Amino acid sequence: MAKAFIQKLLHKFIPDHSVIKHHKNLQFLGDKLHDPNLWHLNRRSVAMAFAVGLFGAWIPTPGQMAIAALGAFYFRGNLPISIALVWLTNPLTMPPLFYFAYLVGLTVLNLPAASFSLDAVLSGEILFPFLTGCLILGVTCAAVGYFGITYFWHYHVAKKWASRKKSRNNRKNPFKAVSYD
Repeated sequence: MAKAFIQKLLHKFIPDHSVIKHHKNLQFLGDKLHDPNLWHLNRRSVAMAFAVGLFGAWIPTPGQMAIAALGAFYFRGNLPISIALVWLTNPLTMPPLFYFAYLVGLTVLNLPAASFSLDAVLSGEILFPFLTGCLILGVTCAAVGYFGITYFWHYHVAKKWASRKKSRNNRKNPFKAVSYD
């Protein structure tokens, strides 16, 4: 029941695939736009979408969604999930997350913390550790997202198969040996 509700909700907000295929402003993408992995939910496309989206969330530029969309096209990940995951770094979460990236960069580069001022930003004292931290966190989150989703997917499928096997065994032998002690 919940699955049907989620599917109806997704169909309500995601435009029909044929509308997107024939949209005049998207024709420059050619056949890449027709790749089923961009739109369907399967293990590979969802895991790749998590990798692309989480990496894109740590890129400190405007246009993160466009970068995530290009990554989804190139790596054949689910496009809506890739774009949605970029919003982990939104205007409310950006300051603490990017400050954490700066601290990670300082730690990895073994640099002392610079006083935060406009001169420090313009001279690059803050920029290099910040970008280093963003790169490290982007790669780490992408790897954890990809392998985490892959593991979760395998676990879920194995659990489903075990449930089906148990159900099938119960149907084959409804009169199991019962102890009347």
